[in-house]
Amino acid sequence: MDMTPALYGRQWAENPLREILAGMVGTFALIPEVIAFSYIAGVSPAVSLFASFVISVSIAIFGGRPGMISGAAGSVALVAAPLVHAHGVQAMLLATLIAGALQVLFGILRLQAVMRFVPAEVRTGFVNALAILIFSAQVPQMLGVTWHTYALIALGLIIIYLLPRLSDAIPSPLICIVLLTGITMISPMPVHTVADLGELPTGLPHLTIPHLPLNWATFSVVLPYAVAMAAVGLLESLMTASVVDDATDTHGDQQMECTGLGISNILVGAFGGIAGCGMIGQTVGNLRYGGRGRLSTFTAGAFLLFLMVLLHPWAARVPMAALVAIMIMVSASTFSWNSLRELNRHPRLSSLTMIITVAVVVVTHDLAAGVAAGVLLSGVFFAWRAARLITVTSSRAGETETYTVTGQVFFASADSLSDAIDYHTSATTVRLDLTNARFWDITSVQVLEKIIGRLQARDYNVTVIGLQSGRHDIINTQSDNDLLKI
Repeated sequence: MDMTPALYGRQWAENPLREILAGMVGTFALIPEVIAFSYIAGVSPAVSLFASFVISVSIAIFGGRPGMISGAAGSVALVAAPLVHAHGVQAMLLATLIAGALQVLFGILRLQAVMRFVPAEVRTGFVNALAILIFSAQVPQMLGVTWHTYALIALGLIIIYLLPRLSDAIPSPLICIVLLTGITMISPMPVHTVADLGELPTGLPHLTIPHLPLNWATFSVVLPYAVAMAAVGLLESLMTASVVDDATDTHGDQQMECTGLGISNILVGAFGGIAGCGMIGQTVGNLRYGGRGRLSTFTAGAFLLFLMVLLHPWAARVPMAALVAIMIMVSASTFSWNSLRELNRHPRLSSLTMIITVAVVVVTHDLAAGVAAGVLLSGVFFAWRAARLITVTSSRAGETETYTVTGQVFFASADSLSDAIDYHTSATTVRLDLTNARFWDITSVQVLEKIIGRLQARDYNVTVIGLQSGRHDIINTQSDNDLLKI
């Protein structure tokens, strides 16, 4: 859609109090996942937390999908991890800068259009797999702990789910955090806190540049990772944006989201952070509590910095049980429960594609791999279904045998056309009527030429009718061997 100044202004101004409170919920949902992925990527928590601040604030300004929260986590961290472990943080910073520049280029070239090739069952599988990963990430926090942790988690879930029935003036996850933190401060108990996750930042981020020689040897190492980070980040962000579109019945600007993410990652690299992308779990939490505009996204980043720098001692004392309760709620809200009820009602191949997408993501922890597998399977299943739509009927009039071909002829259906031809007919003339058929690729053309060649080798007179350049422009009707006669 076109982003007019009036529309852009409304996306900042609507319902500011609700937007700010929803963004604060997004902040607390960010913290545990961002820190967890910082260890996966091999960087300090401070690097990922500062990066999430920069991305959220920047994407709120430059992004094209209001209400969506982005941060330094997800599949991008998985892609960056081998680079960090092999070549260090400085190589990761350069890769982040290049990835951001590539994402801006992708947006300018409108490559976001590839999202049209991601079918609904793959998007559903993506959402369900991420919900499972969000929940599984909470399991370590519930192992090897005392009963106090379980009691706090249970109390947190009660607050989160029951309090809105009394009042929704303040998002219940914020009340959950305040109450559970107060309980553990008044009555100390053996539970993990945010401080146990790792070192939290205490200062402000500052501009930095990668301390690497900018030569071909460096770029040959960094560039493949940068391309992968750019592609995976865009894929995850656009998939998250499509979820927001569906949930809010609105349409974001995907091209603006591509360029906005690129600008954000360039700024992240300039401030010494790791590249990020859209985070569907945190976004779902933001939407659940009323975040629809740019202010909620901005608040998620700004409040993160406020917590880490000005309220550092208090943020460090938040019990992990409160964050686990929030993430369990986010997981349950993210999962598409309707997809389970519709498994038997949807076409089996579509349901299988969704299940395989979930399985690949859960096994590999790579959202991009799951989406790629789902899209590939959808293509294969579509080709298989389309191949069955071709029909070939024959009729005899005197010494002429006519084969009427109807449907799409391509690599998967071309053999069906060949199998339908009787190469030992008693007729003297064989006519191929292609008026209601369309040839799509080289394979189909080659099969047609082989059919004509085999018939002519047996001394049949072959006539092809119905070839129209507008429908069969892949076929050269003036070929040297003159096999195809109109």
